[in-house]
Amino acid sequence: QVQLVESGGGLAQPGGSLRLSCATSVNIFRLYTMGWYRQAPGKQRELVATITNDDSTIYADSVKGRFTISRDNAKNTVNLQMNTLRPEDTAVYYCNAQRGPQNRWGQGTQVTVSS
Repeated sequence: QVQLVESGGGLAQPGGSLRLSCATSVNIFRLYTMGWYRQAPGKQRELVATITNDDSTIYADSVKGRFTISRDNAKNTVNLQMNTLRPEDTAVYYCNAQRGPQNRWGQGTQVTVSS
């Protein structure tokens, strides 16, 4: 069973920053493409960013230039640095690990951007 443990959500003001982290096992970290998705109330879950095990990244257009996904190889952790936050970034953020047909999710962490 793939375990993904998220941390770092919370409340931020518009223009502020938050950092999300997702810890997993060394085998998952080395073999899977890791990513972050989000789901706002009443909306479908959407891609935020992904990173492969050779550090290739993909970002949603809405977060390009503001969010950065990265891998911490020493801690088997994937981080999402979120800067210049906007109210429309408010959502539950989910960590994801994907390899072929295998697709696993974390429990989600709430991010709220509000003044």
